[in-house]
Amino acid sequence: MNCKYFVAVALLAASASPLSAQSVRAGIEAWQKSDYAGAVAIWRPLADKGDADAEFNLAQAYRLGRGVPTNLAAAKTWFERAAGQGHVDAQTTLGLLLFQSGDQAGGLNWLKKAADQGEPRALLVYGTALVNGDSVTQDPVLGYAYVSRAAAQGLAPAKETLSQLDQLLPLAQRKRGVQIARNLAKAAPPPKSAAPTAAPKIAKAKPKPPATPKAVATATVPKAVPPAAPPSGAWRIQLGAFSQRSSAEALYGKLSAKAALSGRRAFYIPVGAITRLQVGPFESKSAAEAACRAAGVPCFPVPAK
Repeated sequence: MNCKYFVAVALLAASASPLSAQSVRAGIEAWQKSDYAGAVAIWRPLADKGDADAEFNLAQAYRLGRGVPTNLAAAKTWFERAAGQGHVDAQTTLGLLLFQSGDQAGGLNWLKKAADQGEPRALLVYGTALVNGDSVTQDPVLGYAYVSRAAAQGLAPAKETLSQLDQLLPLAQRKRGVQIARNLAKAAPPPKSAAPTAAPKIAKAKPKPPATPKAVATATVPKAVPPAAPPSGAWRIQLGAFSQRSSAEALYGKLSAKAALSGRRAFYIPVGAITRLQVGPFESKSAAEAACRAAGVPCFPVPAK
């Protein structure tokens, strides 16, 4: 069964233990003041002692190259240490990074763990993989249950995916999926995640996209090569929905050099607390669908408004 993927790479904040949060918060406050080295200096000893929040933030620092040289291997190590302790943000971030880099099996392994804790992005991606039988045993009923749980938490791409599945799956399968979703929601443990303070808004930086230590971002922003004539049309492709615009900018920065998106521009559409990333224009829906396939990441065509 075919179904488009929708990935929402975004930040999800939760609470931390008071003592740990106080220490990690001091690092976040330094980070917010652009004292990246100071933030890393605060987080490193905590991470060395096994503080999952500090491990996660230190991983992001290595991922972004802020306060330390960019080191993706080190970032992955720290993400894995935090994820191994059940840190749902680390599990989700690591899973999405692996999934989007082509390691679908490895990414889905971590996303399954986060989905078991009820994380909506993980539920959406893992549920879609179940529907498609992509790197996991195909189970459309269970996949529908996972996507339903993500949609119930208000995740916009999950709602759109669920709408498509409503047209693809028989009513009997959907009913079973809804019942499974209810049972899973009752059995899900409280998520282990920490973001001692809400993520701040940071002005756009060059050449690296802005991000707080709690956001997924890429290390560099390649420049797109514009075509000879500006493209036109009434269609765009939607690449995700994010709780922070900076995360949407980071993803566009990663993808803007791809030939399929060359000359197109990003549109950041606010919908409540969510920012949708759309790229276009494209002259037709079929052209937008072709661009999605060529982009190599989950996306879908939408009419320009």
